[in-house]
Amino acid sequence: MNTHAAILVIVMAAVTILLRFLPFLVFRKRTPAYISYLGEVLPAAIIGLLVIYCLKDTVITRAPFGAPELIAGLSVVGLQVWKRNSLLSILGGTVIYMILIQAVFP
Repeated sequence: MNTHAAILVIVMAAVTILLRFLPFLVFRKRTPAYISYLGEVLPAAIIGLLVIYCLKDTVITRAPFGAPELIAGLSVVGLQVWKRNSLLSILGGTVIYMILIQAVFP
């Protein structure tokens, strides 16, 4: 194996591990209130930003008028309400979207 590549992998793994453990090292005694607040509000904000990012290039002025995106989005919401499983909802919505743009609305 190439020594340079091995060193790069080791350094990247070490930095990743350090970043994962850093909050536990910094906040050993008590988590500050603002960090707890961010932990509560950021997940919803990030999901909202991802939805906006995913839909930003949707063209609703010509066929298929955003139908694949709308159907896939509604399927994600429906799966989440039904099964309460984020992974299943995201995977199901992605599969439905890919089927729609490849086979139904090519």
